[in-house]
Amino acid sequence: MDLVAGGAMGVPFNALYDVIKEVVVKTKMFKPLLKDLDSTVDSLKPLIDEMEKCNKVLDHPENELKGFKVQMQKGAVLIPKCSKVRWWNICKKYKYTNQLLGLNSSLRSLFDILNVQAARDGKKTLVEVGHIGTVVQHTHTTILEVAENVQQNLVATNDIETVVHRTDVTSLQVARDVRNIDTVVQRTDVTSLQVARGVRNIETVVQRISDNVEKIDEVRGSGAVPVGASFTVGVDMPLRELKIKLLKDEKVTMLVLTAPGGCGKTTLAIKFCEDYEVKDKFKENIFFVTVSRKSDDRVVQELYHSRGYKISPLHSEVDVVKWLQQFRIEVGKNPVLFVLDDVWSESVSLLQKFDDFKLPNSKILVTSRFRFPRFGTQHILEPLNIEDAATLFKHSASLGDRSCYVPEDVPEDTMRKIIEHFKKSPLAITVVGRSLCGKPVESWLKRASTLKGASILYSEADLLDGLQSCLDALNEEDHKLKEIKECFLDLGSFPEDQRISAAALIDMWAELYKLEDFESIANLHELAARSLANLLITRNEKMEADGYYSEHFITQHDLLRQLAIYQPKLDANNKRRIIDKWGDNLSECLTGQKHQPIKARLLSISSDGVFSTNLDNIDLAEVEVLVLNFDTQNYALPEFVVKMDKLKVLIVTNHGFLPAELCNIQLLGSLSNLKRIRLERISISSITKNLIPLKSVKKISLFMCNIGQAFSNCSLQISDALPYLEEMNIDYCNDLVELPAALCALVNLKKLSITNSHKLSALPEEIGKLVNLEVLRLRSCTDLAKLPDSTRNLEKLNFLDIADCFSIRELPEDFGGMSSLKKINMRMCSRLQELPSSVVNLEQLQEVVCDEDTGDLWEPFLPRLKKLHIKPVKENVNLNWLHKLQ
Repeated sequence: MDLVAGGAMGVPFNALYDVIKEVVVKTKMFKPLLKDLDSTVDSLKPLIDEMEKCNKVLDHPENELKGFKVQMQKGAVLIPKCSKVRWWNICKKYKYTNQLLGLNSSLRSLFDILNVQAARDGKKTLVEVGHIGTVVQHTHTTILEVAENVQQNLVATNDIETVVHRTDVTSLQVARDVRNIDTVVQRTDVTSLQVARGVRNIETVVQRISDNVEKIDEVRGSGAVPVGASFTVGVDMPLRELKIKLLKDEKVTMLVLTAPGGCGKTTLAIKFCEDYEVKDKFKENIFFVTVSRKSDDRVVQELYHSRGYKISPLHSEVDVVKWLQQFRIEVGKNPVLFVLDDVWSESVSLLQKFDDFKLPNSKILVTSRFRFPRFGTQHILEPLNIEDAATLFKHSASLGDRSCYVPEDVPEDTMRKIIEHFKKSPLAITVVGRSLCGKPVESWLKRASTLKGASILYSEADLLDGLQSCLDALNEEDHKLKEIKECFLDLGSFPEDQRISAAALIDMWAELYKLEDFESIANLHELAARSLANLLITRNEKMEADGYYSEHFITQHDLLRQLAIYQPKLDANNKRRIIDKWGDNLSECLTGQKHQPIKARLLSISSDGVFSTNLDNIDLAEVEVLVLNFDTQNYALPEFVVKMDKLKVLIVTNHGFLPAELCNIQLLGSLSNLKRIRLERISISSITKNLIPLKSVKKISLFMCNIGQAFSNCSLQISDALPYLEEMNIDYCNDLVELPAALCALVNLKKLSITNSHKLSALPEEIGKLVNLEVLRLRSCTDLAKLPDSTRNLEKLNFLDIADCFSIRELPEDFGGMSSLKKINMRMCSRLQELPSSVVNLEQLQEVVCDEDTGDLWEPFLPRLKKLHIKPVKENVNLNWLHKLQ
């Protein structure tokens, strides 16, 4: 938070003070200048401490005080840099000498200002004390009465009101301390806001982050308010009405906001949460849960996870009610707002649980396509008027302010016809507008001619038919557009209201459409540009073309997902089959296909893990990609997997909070074409204890899985089970403390990526056996202290990523043995003090991505490394990335 001038002066000063004290005893290069600084800060410290103690605000121009704070902050960064300057670096010695002189001059000026301020305030205080003494004499009797009756909370008398009227807060404080006038006089108005000390530099900040990252990993996405749309229209009036009904009417505890899908209910709910008055009342006590078709116990679990608590699945209604009431009592000590978004008709029991237990400080906002007249106050969201609809449409069709994307010769009646037809649905207006962006006038005329009726009705079928035209526009002869459409339809393979990992889509599309990783990402950008999906990139740095896409995610409006599911039903070739069933009724979707082959290349099944019906009569021989989604603690691969002779990709995703046990893994042993396996939130030990040979598998990805010692306790040597594995990705596996040495027997590995695994502290010496390794990515493994000496044997390695590995203090002495290295990403390796001399052997090295200080370490070697380009990046101290998976 950027505090106003006069506040938080102590924080940057204390950080600077601590750094100077630490460096002055270690550094010889700038010894005289640092001693002068040391003397200056010693003189300043009593004044700054008094500011903290008194907690007042400096009476001095804001810009000047802000300048002092900026100088202090820069000084805290400058001092450590001085300690790293080598004796031969004349340029930096000259540069830092001038900066140190400037810093000392600034601090001396501040010292003078504070002394003058103290003297002035002393005189001012004496005058005030004299005046207050007179006031106290006239009001002595009244003050005694108030003191005697304070426990009964008596109202102050007219005399006291006069005192308050005539004296400010400072005067009253002095009056209370009148018997200690000597102490009062010594006080000055040089204070800062009371804030925590001890943040010495960015390393300490990041260390605290890493200490809490396991909790944060569990919290992310649960209960947080989603990011709202960057451009909205027609929400001001509905927002005012919502605030009047829910925020200002004390009798209303629950409000149900109703409208058809795609009309902006969620957008309005987010705007409500972002409103200043709402945030001021509820502070951080706002919980936003997308209910959709989740069970009541799942919603309760999400609420607890939003506070960092793990609770096991609740198997009875009594447990759900008990835990929900307990949570609401705990958070209800202060005003609290619950937003239950996208509530379906089958969730009436959840609303009942909230309604049965009312709290005085609690407000509940429900958004739904369905009306619940039994609960709370009903509020119907009206559709956009024609003016707002036109504004939104033109914005979408022109990509914002680039009006050149709307052809000038589009007839006004054509545009108006399109707007009139879709005006009741902001979602449809946006999607249709984006689909026409940059198109010739003929495309606009064609789109208008296909519209039936004056406007889409309030039914999902009509809306889906209207959106269908946007997909029809992708049926042109352009091969790339057809590919984009196929990619859009594949998004329906994942459950509603769930984040989709781009890495999973990359695996699917690599086999279905033979796309390279970057081509898949390009298609996601295209879908986002057409508003057919939302692309979320959580990397806390400027994008690098380094093939790292584990922090790319896709979200989608549930109506667009329905469109993706609806479309294959019209596809005579039946390229994909999406089965979205929960419970034992899964078989109903398949029994009708008795003895009929499912010709789909992609099969997706979302269920709760119940497969009780025999499916042996179904022919699944053409399936190449199998996506299994579930939410249960135990899951068995379905028996029919053995029939998928052409299966190339298996994606198994547990959407529960805790890693699930996975069994029937032996069914994969007969699949000779299986190349890629991706597992999310799976306990790997449940697999390795029954491991079987998977000789065709080339790539395995583990996301948020429990690994522990699983690979060290395999029923079969990992090298025998996966003899031809070329790529392994381990991401957000926070129980991984040391990479199992057994994995280093996978000698055919070309890519090894271990990212965001914050407890990983060591790599085995055996890693040097991975002689075919070309990419080693250890990004954000914050506890990793060093690289093994054996890495010198990785002679084929061309890319090393140790970004955000800030615990690494040194590189192996024979680091230069990795002679094929072309690129290194070492940003935020802030504890690295020097490079081994062997780096001069990295003759193929072309690019090093790093911070400014780390870049300085490479300077002495630049004359020898002719191809090397140092690419500095600014340190990003924005902590919003902690919610990256929201």
